[in-house]
Amino acid sequence: MIRNLDTALIRTFVTAADRASMTAAANALNLTQGAVSQQIKRLEDVLGCSLFERDRRGLRLTRAGERLFGKGRRLLSLNDEIWAEIAGSAVAGKVRLGVAYDLVGTLLAPVLKAYADTYPQVEISLHCAASPELAAALAAGMIDLAVIEERVGPSAGECLAVDRLVWVGARGGAAHRKRPLPVSMVADTCAFRPAVLSALSEQGLEWRTVFENGNIDATTATVRADLAVTTWLASTVPADLDILPSGPDLPALPNFAINLHLPKYGTEPAAREFARHIRDGLARRQVAA
Repeated sequence: MIRNLDTALIRTFVTAADRASMTAAANALNLTQGAVSQQIKRLEDVLGCSLFERDRRGLRLTRAGERLFGKGRRLLSLNDEIWAEIAGSAVAGKVRLGVAYDLVGTLLAPVLKAYADTYPQVEISLHCAASPELAAALAAGMIDLAVIEERVGPSAGECLAVDRLVWVGARGGAAHRKRPLPVSMVADTCAFRPAVLSALSEQGLEWRTVFENGNIDATTATVRADLAVTTWLASTVPADLDILPSGPDLPALPNFAINLHLPKYGTEPAAREFARHIRDGLARRQVAA
């Protein structure tokens, strides 16, 4: 007897496994938590085995769940590839993407290329700014979706990844030992700024601004020249710069989330497909890491 898996159930399972949380999966899939739980239960009934166990940290895959996870991800990838190839011609128009300065050339560069290759008939407009500015632009209807950085915690967006906020300096540099501490930030509206200044204040460290004018290339140049230190997410630090340890010279910093924000009142097909590419691209990067 031929049996067919329901890809909707597989997608719910993979999303819950990725995020180790029914609540987070519900937010990502625009479902209620009850609906996610019911779909997982239906899949377990179909397969005749338990896929998750619960512990203090959230959901944990059983052995059967671990076996299904990798194959389920491949199944969804093939499903989405078929849809993109067969129905891709239906996606056209324009999409305006807002991205935080430090994410566009690092985490999102492969995603941008993959989307442009899949939907060459879509005109992409890229809007780079500090995260608070992107949130305001989305609310004002100036962009169609945004990938921004926010403190870990409640958010109107969908959490794609959580990363460490770290101090960054020149390779073998000494700027981090200077007082007042020379700090270079991309802009005075940078999402990291309040957390960084709070950490410096709590540790009683004096600091001064070296650069703060909305240009990530100039910020990077001041750090490479050992004129200042800066703060970035660990996954976005250039290979030729050092991640500096926290301690007496530099205070510990909090983790930040990379969140996907969509308009409250729906999106066009081109923006929905862009959102899917971003989700899949960052999920694959985390698995590879």
